[in-house]
Amino acid sequence: MMIRHSVGGVVISLALVAAVSSARGIAQGAPRQAVVETSAGVFVIDLAPDAAPNQTAHFMKLATDGTYDGTIFHRVVKYGMVQGGDPLTKDPARRTQYGTGGLNAVKAEARTPKMTRGSVAAVMVPGKPDSAGSQFFIVLADQPSLDNQYTVFGHISDGLDVLQKISEAPVDEKGLVAERVEIKHVTIRDTPAEPFINETPEQLGGYHAVLDTSAGPITIEFFVDKAPNTVRQFMRMAATGIYTGTAFHRVAPGFVIQTGALSTRSAPLSEKQQKLVHNLPPEFNDTKHVKGIVSMARGDAPDSATTSFFICVGTSTALDGVYTAFGRVVDGMAAVDAIEAAPRDGETPRTRIDLRSVTIEKVK
Repeated sequence: MMIRHSVGGVVISLALVAAVSSARGIAQGAPRQAVVETSAGVFVIDLAPDAAPNQTAHFMKLATDGTYDGTIFHRVVKYGMVQGGDPLTKDPARRTQYGTGGLNAVKAEARTPKMTRGSVAAVMVPGKPDSAGSQFFIVLADQPSLDNQYTVFGHISDGLDVLQKISEAPVDEKGLVAERVEIKHVTIRDTPAEPFINETPEQLGGYHAVLDTSAGPITIEFFVDKAPNTVRQFMRMAATGIYTGTAFHRVAPGFVIQTGALSTRSAPLSEKQQKLVHNLPPEFNDTKHVKGIVSMARGDAPDSATTSFFICVGTSTALDGVYTAFGRVVDGMAAVDAIEAAPRDGETPRTRIDLRSVTIEKVK
């Protein structure tokens, strides 16, 4: 999908926010993120001061000063791009000027070779390389037509589904968003440590998982002594939202209910989430596959498990020792039974059964 670039009512090239030298110190030090709260939900930007120090610092300064609070996303291309950050958009009376404010504040910086999905870049006036300012755009699909043209100062690490929703907003005959989608606040923070990397298996055993399903909650305890690497990877995928919006796609009464397949996800993974998904080495163990046992699904190859997992709803000795059992249901078996009893065509539920999220919680 290629996007149409414009500022205000004029078709132009796109780019985003930059920085003045007095703000450079803000962008130094530990990796930083911008948490953007909008009227449609929250998304997170991993900032890139090494690639664009001035633009990153300028964005961070404006965010800290509250400049973005109350602005809107004034231009969108459905599933292609969203554009915002113009201070003029705080005032509905200045609608005809939307897209013209907040520019000409930052000198040109390096252009990114590839404009990939989730890239956050600075808006600039065509032919004026030093025209970046407060406005920015985010691409929601790879945009090879924009390669080598714009300065990227961040990438979306969470909330692409929110941005896709924003991109669906109706536009008027001039291409401006017809309904206000506001940025409520932008918070700059240190990037949180990657979850569940340094914990010992014993420490991992102090957590359990709560599956929020449309049939009710299901709590799973982990077998850290049997499958420590699988448990760690499952917890990391859950903590980064990989399971959010998936579904129970397979229901085989007396055998298993299965979920977690990315093909059932309601929104695509972010680049950060994609990097976390990989094939898992098997950790086959002596756990018997009886009702309530949780195991990783896989293909023919022993190391082909990725995200999909199943809960046994009966005794299945054929699975013993050839699938990685890594936990068991300790609460919520009524929800498991309800999913097993759902009407289906073959093994496919007739009505979608959602896995809304998987939350990792400390055992009380």
